[in-house]
Amino acid sequence: MRLLWVGTNPGGGGTETHFITLSRALVGIGAEVHAVVHPQGRIAAALHGTGVVLHPGHFRNSADPGGFRAVQRALRSTRPDWLVGSFSKEYWPLALLSRTQGVPLALFRHMDLQLRPGTRWLLSRWPLRLFAISRYLQQRLIAQGLPGERVEMLPNPLVLADYQRDHEARRQWRQRLGLGEEVLLAGFVGAWHRGKGVFTLADAIDAAHARDARVQGLWIGGGAHETELRARLAGRPWQHVIGWQERVTPWYSVMDVLALPSIEPDTFGRVCLEAQACATPVLGAAMGGIPESFAEGITGLLLPPGDSDAWRDALRRLAHDPTLRQQLAAAGPTYAGGFDAGAIAREFLAALGR
Repeated sequence: MRLLWVGTNPGGGGTETHFITLSRALVGIGAEVHAVVHPQGRIAAALHGTGVVLHPGHFRNSADPGGFRAVQRALRSTRPDWLVGSFSKEYWPLALLSRTQGVPLALFRHMDLQLRPGTRWLLSRWPLRLFAISRYLQQRLIAQGLPGERVEMLPNPLVLADYQRDHEARRQWRQRLGLGEEVLLAGFVGAWHRGKGVFTLADAIDAAHARDARVQGLWIGGGAHETELRARLAGRPWQHVIGWQERVTPWYSVMDVLALPSIEPDTFGRVCLEAQACATPVLGAAMGGIPESFAEGITGLLLPPGDSDAWRDALRRLAHDPTLRQQLAAAGPTYAGGFDAGAIAREFLAALGR
């Protein structure tokens, strides 16, 4: 099958990661994948040399004629079996090009945002296939008025080979940070944003550390509330602030538990999945699609969002119970294996063939 996937956003968020991961996996199982991408964007950089054929293009907005022309050129040169899109600002341009060029359209939905009336009409009535990346998001779209039969679910994929336990990284970085194996290092990876619950987690780590000095924190990322968070963590040597890292994967092995304490809904908890693949247990908020990203009581613990006392107590429990940590860690890679990108790519092609 030949696919033309359009995603011209230059950033590096979850939608871009999904685009990169699934398109790589599709090539890996024998599909021919072309992609219209921003030539200086993260998607283009990540897909260079992977077998995905790149075509330059950029939609500044949904009415950008330059974006239309770029996709038209790619459609004429590739003659794909399917046109695929991921970003909402490109939904309408791709729908119109799909209709005029006679190419069927598949769209992915990633964000839990209120649908505009025009987008709701498009997703409800236009001849296309719509895929949500979690059960939570599927139900949210239906609750906003989309017909249930129109909203399919395809799990968020993970290239398992990219996420493995890294014992050497653990040894080196814990030595540099002055951490013995008795320390329970609770890590956060992602956007330093209030809605991600970063201040709840900071309070919980401080409170747990006050009662058990073995509990410490590790902060990977950056974002809108970075200045405020850095000020909140300053002067606390048990809070290890690393910041943005180009390669996050080794840090999952450095920490003893990953925390995703969001107080606003996430459509999925991808960092939880990545951590489990690296045999790191998780603590996740009972919020949005996060519960779908791990197995409660088997690979991690589900906690109430915004309740710093509950998060404090969970950290202390893990610090006092190494057997529980080992059991949760051992089950993680098996659970993550259910999101293997190759299997999900095959599922996607099978769905398009039905």
